[in-house]
Amino acid sequence: MTARLSAFLVHGFTAIGAALAMLALLEAMQQQWDIMALWLAVALLVDGIDGPLARHFEVKKHAPEIDGVLLDLIIDFLTYVVIPAYALYASGLLPGWTGWLAVLLIPFASALYFSDTRMKLPDDSFSGFPGCWNMLVLALLVMTPGVWVTLTLVIILSVAMFVPLKFVHPVRTKRWRLVTLPVALIWTLAIGWAAWTNFAPNPVLTLVVAFSSVYLLVAGIAQQALNGRHNT
Repeated sequence: MTARLSAFLVHGFTAIGAALAMLALLEAMQQQWDIMALWLAVALLVDGIDGPLARHFEVKKHAPEIDGVLLDLIIDFLTYVVIPAYALYASGLLPGWTGWLAVLLIPFASALYFSDTRMKLPDDSFSGFPGCWNMLVLALLVMTPGVWVTLTLVIILSVAMFVPLKFVHPVRTKRWRLVTLPVALIWTLAIGWAAWTNFAPNPVLTLVVAFSSVYLLVAGIAQQALNGRHNT
């Protein structure tokens, strides 16, 4: 297999995420939240793998006709933003006007954030909350914290997209990766199990998802705080 063909196959693998997004959307429209969650989890897995593959097969060098970064952003906007925003609105997690607020605010803020050239930091972390609304919605389907807690989280995270706070990438951010990556895998397995059981109440899964979600949210901010303390 030639290097050029390998590079185009990697682009094709990335593009699978768009098809997975449509499958998730179709399930969301049928209010099959468990199946939607499974498709989003698969899309998240593809998104975690395609980057290392792209670098290994040097897609920028061998298949430059396709902009892999732009392709990834298009798919991320579908799976990270559009479908989760709809799920918050249609699932009952945010009923009435709160659902309307979320379904309008999340895409608006995320479109601005995804277009921000400063979103990536030198250590492959993100500046501001990286618009991982899919992870929030999946966690909320497990924890079901209530309307006002959910709405407060949506508003805080929407603002956090434009605040210079650091958020880690579980795969690419090297610092604490020996902890972050296993936590991300545990989170993914817990979400997968919850979806497999149709999000039936499970106190153990709720605790696992809650603690792992909190870690993934605050790990980068903690690193930032520690750096600031070391620099003083």
